[in-house]
Amino acid sequence: MIKKIILSATFFTLPWLSFADELQINEEAPQTYIVEEGDTLWDISSIFLEQPWLWPQLWRLNPEISNPHLIYPGDVLRLVYDEQGEPQLIVEQEPVVQEPVVTEVVEAKPRVKPTIKLSPQLRKQMKKEPIQTLPLNVIAPYMQYDHLLTQAEIDELPHVLGNDDGQKSGIDNHKLYVNDDLEVGKSYAIYHVGAEIIDPETELPLGFDVKLTGTAQAIRAGDMANRRPSTLLVNSANREIRSGNVVMPINEGQLLPSFFTMQTADESIRGMIVKSSSDGREFGKLEVIMINRGSDDMVKVGDILSIKRQSPAIVETRNGPEYKKTASRWARMSTSDEAEYNMPEESLGHVMVFKVYENASMALIMRTSKPIRLQDVVVSPAQEEL
Repeated sequence: MIKKIILSATFFTLPWLSFADELQINEEAPQTYIVEEGDTLWDISSIFLEQPWLWPQLWRLNPEISNPHLIYPGDVLRLVYDEQGEPQLIVEQEPVVQEPVVTEVVEAKPRVKPTIKLSPQLRKQMKKEPIQTLPLNVIAPYMQYDHLLTQAEIDELPHVLGNDDGQKSGIDNHKLYVNDDLEVGKSYAIYHVGAEIIDPETELPLGFDVKLTGTAQAIRAGDMANRRPSTLLVNSANREIRSGNVVMPINEGQLLPSFFTMQTADESIRGMIVKSSSDGREFGKLEVIMINRGSDDMVKVGDILSIKRQSPAIVETRNGPEYKKTASRWARMSTSDEAEYNMPEESLGHVMVFKVYENASMALIMRTSKPIRLQDVVVSPAQEEL
């Protein structure tokens, strides 16, 4: 039996959370859990909650966890309930470890060993790095380098003319020439412009997916007034850098968030998966995807969306029920509209949005019950109750 706890808004205040959300404690949730190396807040919350994005409601009930992102490997977490039956996740205090240390050596008479006095002293244990909300190593490259650009934006960017070897492509330690006045000492990212991404619902372009090919540093300023290009020295290359690749400055001061505030996406949001980072037909947990909804559609960083898929259409025929896609043409023609069933959408998992554009967003698949496909639907979890 799933324990359902509705939290009172008077108990604590979390302005970004909706108190209409109902905590559902997993039936098999343990009473205690020891945080392991590599755990994330999402991983741990998934152990205790049916809806892990609601973890602040569970963790922040306890004033001891004033900074729930400061949980460390080795910490012991305990699930408890207060007098009102409301759940709390607490960190058990570590036992005090006392070790004897030498505090005094008393000189002894000749041929007698000196007396050593030992006194207990607390041992200070150094903790490792706190766990993260999400696996940042997966999404960091997409947050820092990946872009979705319009044709107009691409046309405004400088591009690689060639290299010092006279080849059409190059890799590490090559010098590249760029048709712009670049700033000496500044770091730049070099991109290959990929295919244009089309919204399958509207058939309108969402933008071009640009892929990082390498990074470089400007070592010679250009003077385009006199047709002299700038010079870049390639620091690293993920793939061949070619003539025509576009160049953008790297925002070296950009800090990656170690803590995301998650929330249920706006109830009106309904979109579709249009791309995956692997470009495969099917993909799974911790894959980065792109959806055809963005800030214009009220999508925000930290939004949790459910992944759903329409069940195959079924029609009644003279031979009994058949899947519409495999039924014979004659069977389909001989059935009326009333013979086709309105099949439901089934939930497959959840994603969290971490980067938002105007008409599209990038998200990380957090959990899934089966492989995800292009054109699977994403909706607000609030719609699952409708």
